[in-house]
Amino acid sequence: MQYLRAQDARGINVFEAPKEAGVAYTGFKLAWGAAFTQQFQGITHENTADSVFVAAVNPSPGNAGSVANANKNRLMTIGNGFNNATANLFMHAQLAKGIRVQLTSYLSARHHNETWVKDGFIQIDDSPLDIKALNTLMKYATLKIGHFEVNYGDFHFRRSDNGQALYNPFVGNAIMEAFTTEVGVEAQLRHKGLMGVVAMTNGEIRGNIARPADRAPAYMAKLGFDRQLNSDLRVRLTGSVRTQKSAISNTLYAGDRAGSRYYYVLENDKATESANFTSGAINPGFSDKSNSYMINPFVKFHGLELFGMYEGAKGRSAPDNTPEREVKQYMAEAVYRFLPGEKVYVGGRWNQVEGDLGGLNKAITVSRSNIAAGWFITQSLELKGELVDQRYTGFAKSDIRNGGRFKGFVIEAVTAF
Repeated sequence: MQYLRAQDARGINVFEAPKEAGVAYTGFKLAWGAAFTQQFQGITHENTADSVFVAAVNPSPGNAGSVANANKNRLMTIGNGFNNATANLFMHAQLAKGIRVQLTSYLSARHHNETWVKDGFIQIDDSPLDIKALNTLMKYATLKIGHFEVNYGDFHFRRSDNGQALYNPFVGNAIMEAFTTEVGVEAQLRHKGLMGVVAMTNGEIRGNIARPADRAPAYMAKLGFDRQLNSDLRVRLTGSVRTQKSAISNTLYAGDRAGSRYYYVLENDKATESANFTSGAINPGFSDKSNSYMINPFVKFHGLELFGMYEGAKGRSAPDNTPEREVKQYMAEAVYRFLPGEKVYVGGRWNQVEGDLGGLNKAITVSRSNIAAGWFITQSLELKGELVDQRYTGFAKSDIRNGGRFKGFVIEAVTAF
């Protein structure tokens, strides 16, 4: 396949799909790939929230249908064990020179245990018409049309995406996940390390033409620099902005249908794996209007990788008279890869979210620290482990996250090809 980010270890530290063709065009091609991840989790959690009793149906056989009081802030009892495996299926079709179709499906995910299509789009890196001006333009341009992963910020290129966890040196993703798929068009221009990206999408995870007065397009732009300065040093710096003035269901921070990598943490004792699939993550709740920006530096020197994130977001939930709120996110990562082929690595990450979540949670802070190590047994097979410690401050006493903390370890086996 041409212009494709490899799904195995060759795709690590690749951001946008490469502008180099990679292989010569020899006619129509169809290729399949897959990714599979299995975890073993050993995490404990605690909180200091007040007991809040609500009416709940008692499911016991002797009292079917009866009503009892349940404490919604009582934490789920969790122990050590295997989580359900997650898997992705990839399909690529080379339609013509520089033109391919990509389809990604989740075969098993925490939120959707059944098969679920994540995205499908056409990517154009060469002109379908032999016109000199178009041929010249397409040496630098890439066009993407369809339902695709929104290219806001750089962290979505390093995160775990359901079964595809090979690119992520850690197990967990960001606390506040700017990750979603939307329907639209994206254009990229790249030349000598300089890059620009613009996109317009429907601003929601699904196509919809109903209630047109309540929705508006989302616009995204990214500017950056990414260059291998010499054989030892690579430097990348990008800045992204995204804006949408109205939506029925803005999912920039709620579009991850795969779910959190930490199962049941800070969830109550009635939680289920699929219904409470965002455990440990923070959603600012900007379901209507939103404006976000993200800055990402990346440096690789020999085996040392440094990655950072500074993000600010303002928005509101419906209805229109809801006041705007603001949240910010910070992240710093350091990873060192060693041994021939950089097959082994160790790393550390610090991540923090702070701001106004609305209601009684006007000034919250959630901070997480991670220590990880990994071994690439082959180019397509990895074993990694992580220590995690996440703390919550500023949450109301009636919120289950008041005084919350979870800590422990997760071991993950990953294959992708």
